[in-house]
Amino acid sequence: MTFRILIVEDDPLVAMMLEGYLEALDLQTVGCVESVGGALACIRDGGFDAAILDVHLASGETSGPVALALKAADLPFIVTTGSGASDDVVYDGAPLLTKPFNLQSLETALAQLNLSA
Repeated sequence: MTFRILIVEDDPLVAMMLEGYLEALDLQTVGCVESVGGALACIRDGGFDAAILDVHLASGETSGPVALALKAADLPFIVTTGSGASDDVVYDGAPLLTKPFNLQSLETALAQLNLSA
């Protein structure tokens, strides 16, 4: 079974890198969204197994509301940030990837999600 991953990232270069890494790991990217509103719409629509969330999005948004919605939907997620560990409780329990990260660190974080067929 190929797992489907939603990417919530406002930097197009990081989003492209994540898509390439996920492809290399035989995982499917179902979409890349750059805003809280876009991510919440994707959660409502469903069709994915896990998400990768950047903490800080464009226009000063944070992905906290997305993390809460994912938790409510019982969907696992990974948190990415370039500013070190987030102390926001909404991200507690999620694997953390500190930017810059590489394929190996993404693979390690994905393994922590315990995705199963």
